[in-house]
Amino acid sequence: QVQLVESGGGLVQAGGSLRLSCAASGIILSINVMNWYRQAPGKQRELAATITRGGTTTYADSVKGRFTISRDHAKNTVYLQMNNLKPEDTAVYYCNADIRSWGMTTFKDYWGPGTQVTVSS
Repeated sequence: QVQLVESGGGLVQAGGSLRLSCAASGIILSINVMNWYRQAPGKQRELAATITRGGTTTYADSVKGRFTISRDHAKNTVYLQMNNLKPEDTAVYYCNADIRSWGMTTFKDYWGPGTQVTVSS
């Protein structure tokens, strides 16, 4: 059974940095797109960053220039380096990936449980 587990969240002062990791476990044959979403209190979940299997990245305007998404294919892991954090970055950050696992002929969408990031002013 495939699982995604995030780590690296925490409390940081404005202007600081955090690096989130998300590892996919299970018998995985292939991973396509990997995403980081975030959901602030009282707001809808939003897409923060995306990385394709080929390494193409896209970012929300609100994080462009401050966040960097990357992935390690060998470790089935995606990262989110967050620099110059602002109080408005406070949210639960979720990892999302399109994964084909053993015994499956198609890709399936998976989500991690989320990790809290809190930025103090």
